[in-house]
Amino acid sequence: MAVLMSNHNKHKILNDPVYGFITIQHELSFDLMDHPHVQRLRRISQLGLSNLVYPGAVHNRFHHAIGALHLMQEAIAVLRAKGTEISDSEAEGACAAILLHDIGHGPFSHALEHSIVKGVHHEDISTLIMARLNDELNGALDTAIAIFNDHHPKKFLHQLVSSQLDMDRMDYLARDSFYSGVAEGKIGSERIIKMLDVNNNELVVEEKGIYSIEKFLMARRLMYWQVYLHRTVLCAEFMLMSALRRAKELAQSGKEVFTTPALSTFIHESLDRTKFFADDAILDQFCELDDSDVLCSLKVWQHHEDFVLREFSRRIIHRDLFRIELRPDAFDARETEQLTAACAKHFDISKEEADYFVINDRIDNKLYEYGGITIQFKNGSTADFADASDQLSREILMRTVAKSFVCYPKEIAELIH
Repeated sequence: MAVLMSNHNKHKILNDPVYGFITIQHELSFDLMDHPHVQRLRRISQLGLSNLVYPGAVHNRFHHAIGALHLMQEAIAVLRAKGTEISDSEAEGACAAILLHDIGHGPFSHALEHSIVKGVHHEDISTLIMARLNDELNGALDTAIAIFNDHHPKKFLHQLVSSQLDMDRMDYLARDSFYSGVAEGKIGSERIIKMLDVNNNELVVEEKGIYSIEKFLMARRLMYWQVYLHRTVLCAEFMLMSALRRAKELAQSGKEVFTTPALSTFIHESLDRTKFFADDAILDQFCELDDSDVLCSLKVWQHHEDFVLREFSRRIIHRDLFRIELRPDAFDARETEQLTAACAKHFDISKEEADYFVINDRIDNKLYEYGGITIQFKNGSTADFADASDQLSREILMRTVAKSFVCYPKEIAELIH
């Protein structure tokens, strides 16, 4: 059923805990906010299972979308004041693009795309949903989609939506810092936005804003290690992915596995990128899916007859998480095999089942990708941030910090150490 556009400016004002009062400037933004696909983001946690470490981190993707929209409105006002030509339709399109940029996220943000739907990323699903919304709105999202996909002639508009200095990153750092209580992630987004300009169709930062950019990049790195890749959060999210994979394995082998109706397709069917894009019914199911489907299923699965599914579900629900060890070098096969053998013996399960209880992977984080942020000097010349910064060298900026980790039940740690 088509969503009808409003005929008057609702001029809606929202009270946001991070920025204070936010005015929604465009009717299109307001109508999109009311759409069920966007309202669904209220039921998708912004930080997955991070609340198991930071109890206040219970904000959702809807919060973030509204915050990013606010920053986009601010950025457009600043650029217009500096003489950059941005039409009303382009401003409306850029705001719609940032409002919808995360619309393709599944339950707990990344758990689904890394466990039971292979080769389909949330950006792909966002594109599909935006195309569907555009049909409902009779082409009202044409400009937004062009900006989102970097097909619009004004490249800087896409950079405001997706780049190393976009409104997405600026909001999630400020918001995630606020709700987690990790002060190191706090950034001066207002000052950074005031320093934005456009040079040769590219988004640039005025020279006097360079220290704010340095702080922004360092805040992002600290937030990655302290929140997004926190060892306990990492362990919990990989355990969730293991529970979902086990449920899918059991269901596809003919075992009875409870799911909510929205989750059923993703547990009982083998889905890849080709099937996802070819079948509108799958997208329909996805748009019904949120955190509550997974939580409800986990609560039931903790009583399942299968030991692996039961244990993972119980441990997640009751925060009885695995032990996690991190180090720069990879864990060799001998170490993981020893852990697997200990799990098999302790729980009296098969080697195949015990494999689930030893989670071995690698994470990495890079401060900056060359070419991502351009600094504009007073004489009008420009340089990449990596060449302009006098505090952060190229080596520091572009060095990848990688850590290997292994997770396993705490009971096993007591047996092997």
